[in-house]
Amino acid sequence: MPSPRPGTRPDSMSLLSDLVETSLDPGYAHAHSQGVPPRRSRVLMLVTLLVAGAMLAIAAVTDTRDQPAQARERAALIDQVKGLREENEQLRRQLAEVEGDVEKLQAQALGKDSTPAAELSRQAAQTAAAAVTGPGVVVTVDDSTTLDGADAEVLDQDLRILVNGLWLAGAEAIAINGHRLSARTAIRGAGRAITVDYTSLTRPYVVEAIGNPKALPGRLTANSGGRWWVYLKQNFGMRYDITTSTSITLQADPGLGVRKARPHP
Repeated sequence: MPSPRPGTRPDSMSLLSDLVETSLDPGYAHAHSQGVPPRRSRVLMLVTLLVAGAMLAIAAVTDTRDQPAQARERAALIDQVKGLREENEQLRRQLAEVEGDVEKLQAQALGKDSTPAAELSRQAAQTAAAAVTGPGVVVTVDDSTTLDGADAEVLDQDLRILVNGLWLAGAEAIAINGHRLSARTAIRGAGRAITVDYTSLTRPYVVEAIGNPKALPGRLTANSGGRWWVYLKQNFGMRYDITTSTSITLQADPGLGVRKARPHP
């Protein structure tokens, strides 16, 4: 707190001096100087207090009446969001079914020619256009349990750093909370939430990566992605756990689609 300027008195000394020098109530002294009898002054004060109390009571009643309407509006918005999320998940399931039908038709069209089929399958797996299965690692991260504030929360940039570290370590396919990542996947922050392709994620954040389970943990720890998360864990108490798995299944990215490309004639 800044010190008082020279030549000024502290507030406590000023108040003490006023009490000593002015023992008469200021309101009473003002009324007396204006020729208002003390009893009338008390009546005026009482009326003022009654009016102020009535205004506060009216404001409280109005606020209480508005609360049920606000609660109903909030509940309606929550139901609307839930409905849209369910509709989005249903569309994702329908898209997955259609993609499965497309794969079957492609296999039928290729027939016994295995070379184009194998190449198509390889490219689909690399671009997240098809589901993949294999060994790998599972990295679980979460907010700090010992500190509060934005510095102790997982941010979208923290997940991007982790994902880039896994790619650099040799991961062949990655998903966050079941959402498959591709070259077109966006990991963004929306307020205090994190979204993957505009779908909100819930804590904790589980990052699955298919690759060599013996090499991935060490390579991740040695690169910038792993070092960043070790720093967050040691200095802010964030959760950062790595486990290996013999079998991880990652679904295709339903957000993939061709917008400008056309088959070459």
